[in-house]
Amino acid sequence: MLVEVSGIRVSSYRQMFVELGTLLNLVDLVVVGDNLVRHARITPAALREFCAASAHPGARRARQAASYVRDEVDSAMETRLRMLLVLAGLPEPEVNRTLRADDGQPIRRYDLSYPAARVIVEYDGRQHIERVEQWETDLARREAIDDDGWRILVVTSAGIYRRPEETVLRVWRLLRRRRLPHVPASPSDAWRAHFPGHG
Repeated sequence: MLVEVSGIRVSSYRQMFVELGTLLNLVDLVVVGDNLVRHARITPAALREFCAASAHPGARRARQAASYVRDEVDSAMETRLRMLLVLAGLPEPEVNRTLRADDGQPIRRYDLSYPAARVIVEYDGRQHIERVEQWETDLARREAIDDDGWRILVVTSAGIYRRPEETVLRVWRLLRRRRLPHVPASPSDAWRAHFPGHG
């Protein structure tokens, strides 16, 4: 499916997603899909429908990736963290849950969460450390989370790229301790093909 942009015919966003199925691995393609949904006004359902109807060589991987694409994902690293957990066989966390006060006003937003277990898993990038004001805000926010009985696990890039197994086990153990339903007796090894780590 081609569209015209400034007089030039190019692939539509949906077609480009399918075409990238021949070039990108599963996790990177989900990153692209989450970004398209956030910025290109495509719904996950529309993306899945387009991939299902495509006969392009990249359609098989695109269909698989589209099944993981979600609304309101803030960053590529948030997608990678969610995919690490899901590919490890853990229940899928809710994306960007907003906690509201009694009057409906938003109080806090959680990157990834398991509300039934009151567990939050958040990616923390370098920008959160480099700015003192952001660091102080994050500390106050985390204290308020503790007061509400939630438990927060913070994951940095090392927990995704260098030590993914450690991240999987941290989240798995906490979900088991908090008795979240449908947590497996042990994590799946399926994530290893997508997050090789470095030690």
